[in-house]
Amino acid sequence: MTAESGTATSALGAGMDGYCVGRLLFAAAASAVLCLPTLASPARAAAPRATLEGDLDPQLRDEMARAVGEGDRPVQNRFEARRRAQQAAEDAIAVLRSEGYYAYEVEPDVGEGDKPAPVVRITPGPRFTFGEPKVDWVGQPPEAGVRLAGEAVMGLAVGAPGRAADVVGAEGRIVAAVQKRGYADVAAAPREVVVDHADKTVRPTFRIAVGDLVRLDAIQLVTEGRTNPRWLQRLAPWTSGDTYDPEDVGELERRLLDTGVYDSVTVALAPREKVTAEGLRPVVVSLADRDRRTLELSASYATTEGAGVEARWARYNVLGRADTLALLARLSMLDSRVGAELTLPHWLRPQQTLKLSSAGYRTQTDAYDEDGVGVRADVQRRFGKTSYLTVGATLDFSRTDQKDPANLSPLGRDLITTTTLAVLSLDRSDDPLDPKRGWRVEGRAEPTLILGADNFPYLKLQAQGSIYIPVDGRARTVVAGRLRGGTMIGGSIPEVPGSRRFYAGGGGSVRGYSYQAVGPRLSDNTPQGGLSLLEASVELRQKITQHWGVVAFVDAGAVGTNRFPVGSDLSVGAGVGVRYDLGFGPIRADIAVPLDKREGDPAFQVYLSIGQSF
Repeated sequence: MTAESGTATSALGAGMDGYCVGRLLFAAAASAVLCLPTLASPARAAAPRATLEGDLDPQLRDEMARAVGEGDRPVQNRFEARRRAQQAAEDAIAVLRSEGYYAYEVEPDVGEGDKPAPVVRITPGPRFTFGEPKVDWVGQPPEAGVRLAGEAVMGLAVGAPGRAADVVGAEGRIVAAVQKRGYADVAAAPREVVVDHADKTVRPTFRIAVGDLVRLDAIQLVTEGRTNPRWLQRLAPWTSGDTYDPEDVGELERRLLDTGVYDSVTVALAPREKVTAEGLRPVVVSLADRDRRTLELSASYATTEGAGVEARWARYNVLGRADTLALLARLSMLDSRVGAELTLPHWLRPQQTLKLSSAGYRTQTDAYDEDGVGVRADVQRRFGKTSYLTVGATLDFSRTDQKDPANLSPLGRDLITTTTLAVLSLDRSDDPLDPKRGWRVEGRAEPTLILGADNFPYLKLQAQGSIYIPVDGRARTVVAGRLRGGTMIGGSIPEVPGSRRFYAGGGGSVRGYSYQAVGPRLSDNTPQGGLSLLEASVELRQKITQHWGVVAFVDAGAVGTNRFPVGSDLSVGAGVGVRYDLGFGPIRADIAVPLDKREGDPAFQVYLSIGQSF
């Protein structure tokens, strides 16, 4: 509905260079001072609680050392040394047994000398391996298919190391597989594990009580509130009489939380004594409504946008179907607007949201100015947990002012713009704000018809993908990459108004450059925008401590006046940044320099935001 605007990332350019850089350097210096005790700590690190002696596998030795731990003070006498040795021996035995070493010899002792030292002498012996595991069904066994499914997921290969954690994990997988197939009350009875010293094997027998097969009834809302129970019943991902599946119960909870109108949501299977006369079990839902109304006020500042204030008033669950009615007002140098939005989650069918909005807006950028009013309708459909398909339409009545590329004279146009929209988004990353592995991809198509002095249609296409590759098992080092492209079919300059063209530069685009600074410019250095776009980014993200991390990055982008950009359109920026993890996501501070600096470009840019850059 509106013109393309800058990213939500704050960009601090030369106007606040001294202030922002000073703050950044102060934070870095403070962090270094705080880290000094940590850096110095190895020189006075505490000694281990006991010395481990013996021919041990390095990994096994490390696990034992972690289990034994460190002493909090030096040993004072032989009695204390023997006590520590005994405790360390017990810890070592626990590790040995958990790793499948049952024919061990562990001897706690006290070393000779003036200073008594606790010592544990260890001979691990051979590692025991798994024999044939078994499942005993306690009480009435389930049907044959369920029994086979439970046995198939054990994952205990004959001859594999007889680790205790693998036994516990296998039991959990059996219970989960049986529960998945409708036995909601399945439970594990005490297991039997035979350790045979004759053939050096570990043979577990799992004892599983499955209970009765559960079939689901309707939803039972047990709390009073603003939600219509009839609407709630339509959200159930099952029909009455379906076999219980824990995924269905979890999906119902997810659907309610996605609406954003509840402070808390609890979804659980009713107790066994609540079975209906037809043998069905209801699903009990408890909802705590959030406040009926909220008012949010915010303020921001960026050198690209100047100062801005925003207010949002929202009313929740007016219609009793988890709806949200919002009124918003924003005042800033770049984008000012007033508008209203109605959101209807699970519209016509579950996992489908209808959004209706209208707004009056004024956009003022280096490339163009635009005043207008518009209405918009979107329908978003969720597939799985993080995949979305969105279709919609907008209608805008606007006045666009820009410069004629030929002679720089003012070019004002009164336009009626109709746009249809289709967006497919797939997210297979592990975190929305701080992804460490996985990928994301999005494709967007916008058929557009512009009515004015000249009428013409065009098609705007965009696609973006990003990938996150952990270098180590703990994902402390991550390589991230992003690629974005766009083109217009049937459009030309200046027929396509400035508010609808492609631009690049700034946070979330090509760092090191101001908003709209990448791409063709008019003879007076005004950004012109283009008909095609190509962007690429590569980041190396390194975790330093639990909260602090650093990044190095290179961004590149090109905006072309034809269907595809060419090499001469390319601009590159590079920089470094710091991250501070707040628990739910990182605060980001990046500093970047333009490697293809042109007239009007600042020497560097600083960007502050929440979440990774992509």
